[in-house]
Amino acid sequence: MAESDLAQLTERFDYLTERASSDHLALNCPADQLIELCTALRDEFGYDMLVDVTAVDWDVHSPRFTGIYHFLSTTKHEYLRIASDCPDDINPTLPSLAGLFPAANWHERETYDLMGIQYEGHPDLRRILMWDSYPYHPLRKEFPLAGIETPLPADDVAEATGASVLPAPMMGGPFTSSGDGPMSQTEPRAKDESWNEQQEKPTK
Repeated sequence: MAESDLAQLTERFDYLTERASSDHLALNCPADQLIELCTALRDEFGYDMLVDVTAVDWDVHSPRFTGIYHFLSTTKHEYLRIASDCPDDINPTLPSLAGLFPAANWHERETYDLMGIQYEGHPDLRRILMWDSYPYHPLRKEFPLAGIETPLPADDVAEATGASVLPAPMMGGPFTSSGDGPMSQTEPRAKDESWNEQQEKPTK
């Protein structure tokens, strides 16, 4: 983002604060001002594409959930990240951007599905990956890495196969990461690589 844009945004919207970032400019925006800001970003600052909507679960910290939005200006070829904290740690909500950016429709459904954030004003907030009655949000910090055994949603399939949705094998887990350096070199690796799905875990 051009320095002039940053200056204009922070001068006009005094509720914005700059957010630490190792790549593109990032700003913090209160949830109740998000629609106003994103409308201006689209209509006046040229950020005409919503690339992604996701969220962070900070676990024991409060605010616990932070919505993350990535915007692109297709004319200036610049990215911008906006972060907005959910006011409620128990029932996290954020305003929907689906009325401003059509791409928000599916992105918000995915984040709702995996994180449990309710997007107020969304036209059709249904799960997009898990089935409607699935009781968990798999990207929350309390969800176990191996998953949770859950009955299949279709009784006829469960009856015919005698199967349920089983937890995933840990494949040598738990997993650890150094946390230092480029992401390509710090992906989590199995702490114990002596077993996998083909080779059983040692008993001792």
